[in-house]
Amino acid sequence: MEIDPYASHHLDAVIRLALRAWAPVFDSIQTTMNAEVYQAFYPDQWRGSQQKAVEDVCAGEDTHVWVAREADSVVGFVAVKLHPADSMGEIYMVAVDPNFQGRGIGSTLTNFALDWMKEAGMAIAMVETGGDPGHAPARHTYEKAGFDLWPVARYFKKL
Repeated sequence: MEIDPYASHHLDAVIRLALRAWAPVFDSIQTTMNAEVYQAFYPDQWRGSQQKAVEDVCAGEDTHVWVAREADSVVGFVAVKLHPADSMGEIYMVAVDPNFQGRGIGSTLTNFALDWMKEAGMAIAMVETGGDPGHAPARHTYEKAGFDLWPVARYFKKL
């Protein structure tokens, strides 16, 4: 596996793998979140909003993106944002194609991002993920990389 800087010709592959990777996550969110709140968040299903989110991240001038490649296939990606005022790097997005999960690609991308942040002069790394069952693999990856959990309570109510 190789990690390369993202280029615009990677976009379709990145979107496809992200949507496949995040399907179980959104299934979990839908079953654990209040149905009315979920519908308000994703009135046209989640895939459209997540595709736009990936497109925006890949095009963002404030975001650094890399892809994991095996042979000629994009099998994962990671996006990082730097917050120099806080000396903090943020793993903003990461996904691994479901056909390639369980091979350490998520850990490799996470560690690559951490090394890059450190080289960029950041003193702290942050990543955010969900506490629902669908995010359990992500939490495992981050804990394995040495992240400490700082619990946050986030409440939602449909108005």
